[in-house]
Amino acid sequence: MELSKVGLAPATSMFMHSPNGREKTDDFRPSVHDSDGLLMINGRGERLWRPLANPSTLQVSAFMDNSPQGFGLMQRERDYANYQDLEAHYEKRPSLWVEPVGNWGPGAVVLTEIPTQSEIHDNIVAFWKPAQPLAAGSEYRFSYHLNWGAQPEENPQAIVVSRTASGRADIAKPTPKRLFVIDYQVQGAKPAQMPEPKVRSNAGVISNVVLRDNPANNGYRLSFEFDPGEVTLAELRAELTLQEARPVETWLYRWTL
Repeated sequence: MELSKVGLAPATSMFMHSPNGREKTDDFRPSVHDSDGLLMINGRGERLWRPLANPSTLQVSAFMDNSPQGFGLMQRERDYANYQDLEAHYEKRPSLWVEPVGNWGPGAVVLTEIPTQSEIHDNIVAFWKPAQPLAAGSEYRFSYHLNWGAQPEENPQAIVVSRTASGRADIAKPTPKRLFVIDYQVQGAKPAQMPEPKVRSNAGVISNVVLRDNPANNGYRLSFEFDPGEVTLAELRAELTLQEARPVETWLYRWTL
């Protein structure tokens, strides 16, 4: 009997809340999570960052790829002030980076986000799923390295997402619109010219896209408004385009009601 549901290099973690989507929580701690994002470097060398969420309903995302260079659940926020937990010390939780050895072929990085109301539950799962089922009686070999640490995958020239926050777009009155704020940190010298931002969604309406310098982290701050309209789920994507050849993370996010 073939195996159609296979998860290679599985990792689990916990995400309860952060400045992105805190409207669902009532907690003295600004953030509660073991990991805050899924980092992927696909077979084309693109860096993809997907902030984690604690959704209202079960969410499964599949990021199609061919021969991935790596993926892992990262804990990028390292400032105690953003957790305020003297027992758990979430700022010290390790990240895990999976580095495939050899060509894994086509498939997908699968991210599962499970609703939870307690931090004792590991509600985040990530793994690689081959595109084709594993045939009965056949032999398959998959090798990979597991790297733990504060930032086990680091590119000294990359421009990376350091923080994602969201809230109501109009604080004066109720509105379905959401304001997203994404901070990018520049590792190494800052580019001479400002990047060109591009934000897209497969549903709803994107507006008021603004990119500005962020001297607080030697980077940039991207903000935009998202009006979901009548939809209850949308896939958002933000990119920064540079004239120089340099790795810049693409921000991905699944918004749910």
